[in-house]
Amino acid sequence: MKSYNPMNPDKEYIVVINGKPQGPYSLTELKDLNISANTFIRKPGMDDYKEAHAIPELRELLGFSYQKTAPQYFAAFDQRLLASVIDHFIIFGIYSIIILTSYIFIEGKDQRIMAFLIPFPSIFIIKLIYGSIAEASASQATIGKKLLNIKVTDLEGSRVSFGVSLVRNFSKILSVIPVFFGYLYSFLNKKNQCWHDIAANTLVIKDRLI
Repeated sequence: MKSYNPMNPDKEYIVVINGKPQGPYSLTELKDLNISANTFIRKPGMDDYKEAHAIPELRELLGFSYQKTAPQYFAAFDQRLLASVIDHFIIFGIYSIIILTSYIFIEGKDQRIMAFLIPFPSIFIIKLIYGSIAEASASQATIGKKLLNIKVTDLEGSRVSFGVSLVRNFSKILSVIPVFFGYLYSFLNKKNQCWHDIAANTLVIKDRLI
């Protein structure tokens, strides 16, 4: 397979033909390849291959229409757990820095212990608010989810509103109360949904792999 040549930037499209990546080709050369709307294509700057109909300039060049399809690749429990651990670690780190900085103004061991423990529940409130905002944003993911290349969508794979994201994150209490069975339920669900996903009609999806 030819590699992308920066000296010839017009040839930047890698096309999967008969199951094998071939190219690169220029946009003009793609016209002669008998490409269908579902042909997988990749160009510099893309994290993964996409179907031709999902790339704007190819829709315009080849006359394809965008085909909205429901997600088929769902984030596994271990991916979701690791993303959550990363988010909590970041928030706890920021919390610790703030508390340690406050010790400059707080004297006495008991007072410092109380200063650390009393605001501690705010970590979960901050995670709720941050998660709701981040998962309703354009990236559809918190920092942890971004690092794992997973994101939150509705049942059709589209971005959710802040209201839906807030319901999803608040509903995590439903997944926690029965000894975290609501999270473990994802092993029994064909779309890897936890109870809070079902409550909010959301999915956590991952990038398609070729």
